[in-house]
Order: sequence, then structure tokens, then C-alpha cells
Amino acid sequence: MSETRNCATGERGELEAATASDVTGLVDVQEGGIVSRTLAKRPGGTVTLFGFDAGQALSEHSAPFDALVQVLVGRLRLRVGGRDVDAGAGQLVLMPANVPHALEALDPTVMLLTMLRGQEG
Repeated sequence: MSETRNCATGERGELEAATASDVTGLVDVQEGGIVSRTLAKRPGGTVTLFGFDAGQALSEHSAPFDALVQVLVGRLRLRVGGRDVDAGAGQLVLMPANVPHALEALDPTVMLLTMLRGQEG
């Protein structure tokens, strides 16, 4: 029998192994705010879930490793290397290492951010 939980977490507050979780239920979008929750943190990278209210944004910055943004609910406008990219539920955007990027939630949005650290990171 398979098991599904709304919020399956282990000792570190991360996802529990071998358990299916409703990822969109792991963070609540808060009015006028941004919330985040780390789901997994390993030497090779991290997986973090974010909830953004409409109009909330992250200012331009860069990271020393590649990052993948997967929109689960809502819509985002990302600016990656000076190029605007709109992404909605079910879409994925790659943000390359050392390239400036920023984002703004166009709607209340839940997104999954996967940081991919290389051998040097």
C-alpha cells in the first residue's frame, strides 16, 4: 500500500524518505509576503519551496551554481541575464550559474527552487 501525506517531514524538517507528499500544501502563500521551506539539503544541492503573494519579488542577484525554478501554482516573471521570461504552473526555467536573475510573482505563486552545486561548489 502506498502512503501519501500532506506534510511528511523527517527530523531535520525536510521531506521524509520514501513518502509521497502534496508539495503545494507544504507552504502557504501569506498576504503581502514570501515564505520558504527547505525540503532537502545535500552537498550536491538544495531543494526549497517558496510561496509568494502577488507583487512580491526577489531583487536581482546571482549564484555560483545553476538553479532550476519550477512553477507549481500561479505565475512568475523572471529576469535572467537581462531577458524577461514569464512562467506559469507546470513550467520550468533554468537560471545559469553567475548570471544575474530576479523574479516577481504575477499571481499568488508556489515555486520549487532546485540549486545544483557542481563538484567545485
